[in-house]
Amino acid sequence: MKLKPEIVNAAGAPAAIGPYSHAAKVGNLLFTSGQIPLGPDGQLVEGGIEEQTHQVFRNLQAVLEAAGATFADVAKATVFIKDMNQFTAVNTIYGSYFGDHKPARSTVEVARLPKDVLVEIELIASVSVEQ
Repeated sequence: MKLKPEIVNAAGAPAAIGPYSHAAKVGNLLFTSGQIPLGPDGQLVEGGIEEQTHQVFRNLQAVLEAAGATFADVAKATVFIKDMNQFTAVNTIYGSYFGDHKPARSTVEVARLPKDVLVEIELIASVSVEQ
């Protein structure tokens, strides 16, 4: 049996800036789109890497909650950063959202991100399957 993706959009996250959704749920897996540091109003948050990383996590939290999940349900994170020299700051903030939970993770330095932001993060999480 082939499972059809269920599209998830979160009211507390900024609207997609392209032809995609906040996340897709397939069976008990949730795949989030990469979140960048836009506020719910679609405006880029002011500040540097710390402020941007916190906003990305607020957006991810809204998406996870819309799908019935939390950061404790995350199995894999992919972090894209503009400058690997900012890894320590991102890593510290990342750890504050996951606590003792340590999902698998990849971190990649990239040449450019949408809207020239400094960080983007996407997640894969486990969610309940509705019967």
